[in-house]
Amino acid sequence: MKKLNKLIVGLAFVIGLVSCESLDVEPYGFYSDENFYNTVEDAEASVLYAYDALTLVSYAPITYYLTELASDNANVKPSEGADAQAFVNWEVTSQNQLLFQYYRCAYIAVNRANAVIENVPGKGFNEADEKRLMGEAYFLRAWNNFNIVRAFGLAPIQKSLIDRLDETTASLPADMQEVYSFIIDDLTTAIDFLEVNRVVGRADKVAAEALMAKVYLFAASAKESGVPKYDALTESVDDMYAKAAEYAGAVLTGQSEYYFDTDLQNIYDNTVPNGPEHIFIMSMDRSGTQEGDYSKLSKYFIPWIGGSAVYLKNADGSLTKTHDGWSVFQTSNELAAAYEPADKRFSELFVSEVFDAAGNSLGTVSNGVVEYPFCRKYIDPNYEGDKTSTRPYLLRYSDVQLIYAEAAADESGLAEYNQIRRRAGVEELPSLAGLLKADFRKLVVEERQRELAFEGDRLWDLRRTNTVQQNVTKAAGLSPEKVAFFPIPQREIDLNPNIN
Repeated sequence: MKKLNKLIVGLAFVIGLVSCESLDVEPYGFYSDENFYNTVEDAEASVLYAYDALTLVSYAPITYYLTELASDNANVKPSEGADAQAFVNWEVTSQNQLLFQYYRCAYIAVNRANAVIENVPGKGFNEADEKRLMGEAYFLRAWNNFNIVRAFGLAPIQKSLIDRLDETTASLPADMQEVYSFIIDDLTTAIDFLEVNRVVGRADKVAAEALMAKVYLFAASAKESGVPKYDALTESVDDMYAKAAEYAGAVLTGQSEYYFDTDLQNIYDNTVPNGPEHIFIMSMDRSGTQEGDYSKLSKYFIPWIGGSAVYLKNADGSLTKTHDGWSVFQTSNELAAAYEPADKRFSELFVSEVFDAAGNSLGTVSNGVVEYPFCRKYIDPNYEGDKTSTRPYLLRYSDVQLIYAEAAADESGLAEYNQIRRRAGVEELPSLAGLLKADFRKLVVEERQRELAFEGDRLWDLRRTNTVQQNVTKAAGLSPEKVAFFPIPQREIDLNPNIN
């Protein structure tokens, strides 16, 4: 996708608080709003550029520093930088550079979506093309604003394209109601404009419905759990849970393109990114010329094992080749203990022993050759050096099943919950008899940890249920607001007088 960058410098000229590029760089091959959006191909390039922001090296990998290291899922290697250690230790300050990069790139992504939203209408394109392009842009703006509110709480809402310095000082929203209304309005438009249209790396109607369900679930549980600032939401908790179930139900029963995959390892086979579970998955490929086009994500999860290729044993006894890694995200004892002994999501998706090409054991966790049981969700056996096609799983069918189960908290939700447990090889819950809705919802959140481990969800689940301090020892003693939100980077506060 990055080959589009030089074509769309007009969109890349994102300045002030949302810029990844220096203002000292002279634009070349310049396309203005007036001369760029003349054809559907131009508009298509603009939308792809908006998607491309999701793959920025300062955005995609850093997501895991926030969502996994700050949770009970992972520790970080001792030699990793101080900013990474701060997430594990819950000592993140407004000076943290990883946090700053995440914040900045999220707004770049918003701005690129705004460029499409402002420039595509009225150009005389075919109605179907215009709706599709606009629907994807509204989805992307909602996606990135949802990332921002989950990470930072009340942060500026950039509602229009920034192309001048005097447009970089947006005020903070009045309250959470303003933020969530904006996100929900965008997703309502996206759902209305989009059709079911599976394309790897892009969003369609089903992705918009899935994200809407996730937004309503987050809002409902955050308000119910007393997360700071969420009391401002005007809809009742019950109504928001009902809407989460409605939109999740539309994904589960209103289409046939995406569906439950009975094979755990198939879900994480990077050669089939269009598998049945993959509602929204990033577009990264080892053939790319620079990081972001290709992925190094696998390196973060795999430990250093002698600097050479090793083989992992699959459930059927076959072997899968992989490189060793950087040992950055290290599986915590708490996550390992969350799985029952029979749970295939641990026995098949976490690696405690490695082999050579002939199937001879090279070592295990027990003898120290394997530093920790590592996640194999991000493995590319056809890697080229550090270049892989491993992709973050942004919206997955099983995630939506668990959203529905938690939101509905009834027998239909139990069926979705049990299907996931059945695939994992663990005991199903026979009925909801004797369980309050709150009790069942707690079970679903626990199931989400096991099902979605290292997929970028855990901290958000702990935050919305107000259970960070119950699960993460190092967060004890912090104020409710410090647990619920990371600080807005100081550099942005210094640049924008309307942030206080």
